[in-house]
Amino acid sequence: MEIVRVGSSLYDVVIAGAGAAGNYLAYKLAGLGYKVMVFEEHERIGEPVQCTGIIGAECLDRFPLFEGAVLGEVSSAKLFRPSGKELRVSRDSVQGYIVDRAAFDRGLAEKAQRQGAQYLLGSRVEDMAVLDNRVRIETAGAETFEAKTAVIACGFGSKLPQRLGLGEVGDLIMGAQAEVSVDDIEEIEVYFNQGLAPGFFAWFVPTTEGRALVGLFSRRNPGTNLRDLLESLFRQGKIATPEVKISYGGIPLRPLPKTYLRRVIVVGDAAGQVKPTTGGGIYYGLLCAEVAVDTLHRALSADRFSERLFSRYQKEWKQRIGRELRTGYFARRLYERLTNHQIDKIFDIIESRGIHRSLLQSPDLSFDWHGDIILEGLKHLAPWRRLFGWPRNVPGGKR
Repeated sequence: MEIVRVGSSLYDVVIAGAGAAGNYLAYKLAGLGYKVMVFEEHERIGEPVQCTGIIGAECLDRFPLFEGAVLGEVSSAKLFRPSGKELRVSRDSVQGYIVDRAAFDRGLAEKAQRQGAQYLLGSRVEDMAVLDNRVRIETAGAETFEAKTAVIACGFGSKLPQRLGLGEVGDLIMGAQAEVSVDDIEEIEVYFNQGLAPGFFAWFVPTTEGRALVGLFSRRNPGTNLRDLLESLFRQGKIATPEVKISYGGIPLRPLPKTYLRRVIVVGDAAGQVKPTTGGGIYYGLLCAEVAVDTLHRALSADRFSERLFSRYQKEWKQRIGRELRTGYFARRLYERLTNHQIDKIFDIIESRGIHRSLLQSPDLSFDWHGDIILEGLKHLAPWRRLFGWPRNVPGGKR
């Protein structure tokens, strides 16, 4: 097939993917005066939606980019054990926000475009090559573009990191989610049941009036399991109909072994910068995109693009969230080993001894940082470690 080059000028940065991380990079780098081109495989930014769209209060404070996209506040939730018994947890202050993810992505892309970033929609980056003095990318439409640097931010499942020799994400899960019609459901519900969501959990998140998102993570049969959950919620009168469209997506549980090359950075879900506990990636992706902006700015302003300079990106993002990823993955693997009987037993211990109230009052409790509260919770449960088959040693240290 003939390769057709579009445009003769060299971009400073090309970005594959117009999600949260990619748009943030485009917004900040274009604002610094760099020539930026963003490639998005879908015709419309933010669609299809494959995210529940819950962010912590800290994320909103640090990145004031969500105007017009916030749907509601989160300060409480109902947790359902396998037996069906409910445990309600709440705090006086707002812990998080439910956002319209598609609206957020589009709004941030518009900000980037106002700063001068260019977008090419319906254009998937098919291949990428690092040359001596530039990066060359090829789209699915056989067009080629060249830039001084490149960012892979096209979400989980892209083959670009592997083709560049950066390895593969070491572990992953599948998610399934559907939008449903509801009546008088105002609080988030979380379901812990190894038959429903093996090794993980399911959720019911009210979004706008009369609408909610229902979904789950699972290593196997996520669609079938979600259909079973929808049928159950319908029988309970919580949703209007179980006959809804289901969307699917993969979630990385561990980061890429390497997230940089000379002239190239991988960020967000594509890099595995996702909470292993909840599958949330918006905040961590933005935090790592912040580091990526700084790295690229240093390289471009000095006209230096060595692998050593770009290696600072991985070192710095790991300093920010690496410990959280390790501790969260450890906790995730512990949970996967539990039976429903053991999960019910943990709930019994938590409620009878008021551990949930202690944890809710802990200064370590955070919507976005789970490491310290995980370790505190494991200490509370340490006397029953043998009952759950847990090892004696757990990760430690403050973030």
